Amino acid sequence: MSRGVDRRRVLVNACAGAAAALLRRPADAAPATPAGPGVASDDLPAREASWYRKLPEDRVECQLCPRGCQVADAERGGCGVRENRGGTYVTLVHGAACALHLDPIEKKPFFHVLPGARALSYATAGCNVECKFCQNWEISQFRPEQVQSQRVPPEALADAARRAGVPLLSATYSEPVVFWEYVRDAARAGRERGIRSTVVSNGYIQETPLKEVLPLLAAVKVDLKSFREPFYRDVVRGELKPVLKTIETIRASGTWLEIVVLLITGLNDSEEEARDLSRWVRTSLGPDVPVHFTRFHPTYRLTNLPPTPLPTLERAWQIARAEGLHFAYLGNVPGHPGESTSCPGCGARVIRRVGFEVTENRLARGACPDCRRPIPGVWS
Repeated sequence: MSRGVDRRRVLVNACAGAAAALLRRPADAAPATPAGPGVASDDLPAREASWYRKLPEDRVECQLCPRGCQVADAERGGCGVRENRGGTYVTLVHGAACALHLDPIEKKPFFHVLPGARALSYATAGCNVECKFCQNWEISQFRPEQVQSQRVPPEALADAARRAGVPLLSATYSEPVVFWEYVRDAARAGRERGIRSTVVSNGYIQETPLKEVLPLLAAVKVDLKSFREPFYRDVVRGELKPVLKTIETIRASGTWLEIVVLLITGLNDSEEEARDLSRWVRTSLGPDVPVHFTRFHPTYRLTNLPPTPLPTLERAWQIARAEGLHFAYLGNVPGHPGESTSCPGCGARVIRRVGFEVTENRLARGACPDCRRPIPGVWS
């Protein structure tokens, strides 16, 4: 058995165990219905997609992500989770969770959203890009019939979060854009129950579906893979420009935004790129948007490269601060000072983190307790 299949089985078993523990259906309720692997396409949960247009001869054009796939009858879009059935475009993953877990919000990472809180994280199969360094490729790069899932409708998801006593839902792990209807409906169900929603995304989405769902979200973290178009073309199979537009749209909407950049040795870790990216964030978004520079570990199709050296991470962190970013962070380096939040006014440390754990939180009503300067974020 391959290592990938072994790891995917671990993920599947973890999801099944989490679902059983979190969902806790009443004894007289219908049991969760598993989907895949080995499930025929016609047996997958199908729901009409929200963002597409019909074309002649039963073809459709997807209007969810910038790929704009034109799909013939009985075929699927590039993400593998949307299918044309007789001229009606359907999503095959609405309510089909292949991952379900309680995580610290710092794991996403969100550093300016309810420090120390936990989120009920969920995902479905599929993605609209193929990063050669994907950490969750066992679910993102497979079709829904190839990954065992649990039927978890949006309302059940929100109920599970409330029973678990957590304040947040988080669409994450694979790519929420490809299950955007599920994200929208889960966010609505969560809002009705006092649960806020967050999204961890690659940002490769068209403007209309993004704007329709943003008002339902408390925060979005975008993985900005690189600040260079060739990297997106060759390593991600995507495009940089639409992602930058997404980031600007989120920022303009007022929904809380954080950015993560995974630094990969020899591919996107130059000082020049870190400087260009930092200047763009400062001028286009403002100095208060948190930017996390995180350490790469070999995985998927990039097992030949070493983990990011700490000096490389520290240089990017220092460049971002020198360029005027107030909240530059380091990730995957537990215990480093770059994990903690300091006041841009007086320099006092206001939140101390070690890995995913908050060990000290001195914020006073969202402000520095020493100089009273407001620290932007979602604090209550």
